[in-house]
Amino acid sequence: MFPERLRALRRGQKMTLGQLAEALNHLPDTELTHRKNTAAQIGNWERNLRTPSYLEVRKLAEFFHVTTDYLSGRADQEEYDLGRIFLSGKPLTFNQERLSSEDRYELFQLMNGYLHGRQQRVTPDADGQEELDLHFDN
Repeated sequence: MFPERLRALRRGQKMTLGQLAEALNHLPDTELTHRKNTAAQIGNWERNLRTPSYLEVRKLAEFFHVTTDYLSGRADQEEYDLGRIFLSGKPLTFNQERLSSEDRYELFQLMNGYLHGRQQRVTPDADGQEELDLHFDN
């Protein structure tokens, strides 16, 4: 399961093996970044020829923002509560651009308004057309 999930995550980011190795090598300094990664090493993991250490799996999970359980196949992608994520202190990015606290608040408000407004919408008819009620009284 690990090789398939790693490959899917990497390809989902449209990264080559070399680009992933380089990205992992440039993670902020932690106990996870002492050993440098190579494209060949990651390719061996994806082909199930070698098994990464626990620290390497943690590094991959951190990079792809998934759990180690997800990578190892013990769990499907967990469900995330976007409200909690937006209101947490964790750094957030969108399309590789870091969101400011003001951005986070505005996006939270937009999503919250959308979801609450959804209750007011009229469902589409058989032709897929929504009825627009402008509240004109005859």
